[in-house]
Amino acid sequence: MKIRLLIFLTLTAYTVIGKPIHSSEAVAIGGIMQWMTFQGEDDQAPVLLFIHGGPGNSVIGYADTFTAELKKHFIVVQWDQRESGKTRTLNTSREPLTVSIFLSDAVETINFLSARFKQETIYVMGHSWGGYLALRVAAKIPDKIRGLIAISPMVHQVESERLSLQVLRDTARVKQNQEAITELAQVEIPFQNSAELFYHRKWLSKLMHSTTPTRSRVEQWSQTWLTLFNDASQTNFLTDATELKCPVYFLIGSRDYQTYFKLTETYYQQVDCPEKNLYWFTQSAHNPHLTEPKKFQQTVINIKNKN
Repeated sequence: MKIRLLIFLTLTAYTVIGKPIHSSEAVAIGGIMQWMTFQGEDDQAPVLLFIHGGPGNSVIGYADTFTAELKKHFIVVQWDQRESGKTRTLNTSREPLTVSIFLSDAVETINFLSARFKQETIYVMGHSWGGYLALRVAAKIPDKIRGLIAISPMVHQVESERLSLQVLRDTARVKQNQEAITELAQVEIPFQNSAELFYHRKWLSKLMHSTTPTRSRVEQWSQTWLTLFNDASQTNFLTDATELKCPVYFLIGSRDYQTYFKLTETYYQQVDCPEKNLYWFTQSAHNPHLTEPKKFQQTVINIKNKN
């Protein structure tokens, strides 16, 4: 009886019972206040930082559609980057919008979360532009990343745009779509203005059976983000980051011509890292977390359970 009691007391002393966490706050990152939400059923669970795409596309308003199950296994952190979502409402950027400032913000955010939740490493997940930032972070501070989950990442975006433009032009010729032929003939890569981007995205969305953006929306976005996007698009991870010293997992749609799936597959095959895997979403184009949310979340949970 005494031995059993001793074992019980020992186990009890080292058992940590977590509590749910559902909070949000403005955090000082990069010299401004940046908005974050923290959601999970166990505040001792691994941290999973989601880096949204765009740039400029806050997902906080609809994140529950692809994180409801993840919250049972992680502390899911949503972060509105500078000039995005509630961060933009709180304050404007004091710095020019460059790749380096966003990379610095991402590193600072990861370090903040590591200290806040007393976890030496965290999971980092990014979509599209967010996947680009996540890969840059993995190259810079791999020792802080428990696992990198890249969803439809920008691997070499300027090449991706060239490849998809050729697919769009070929499709237009085969279908004898004169409107598409005329508009796509005006597009140059990298994009010189919002009109070129609009024509490209208009026909790309039809190819991928996704929502077509309005011209006014593309014009508005371009005023803030096109220069930054073009700068980031020059990065070629196939040559600039041939080795990543943390586990890396790629989640891509088999119909994604926006961040061209073949380029991502090629990078996956070439990159050297401690552990890697590629997960195909056959019913998806650029947004597998939205089009196949159940499979997406189970995939991420399986990744965690393997580590």
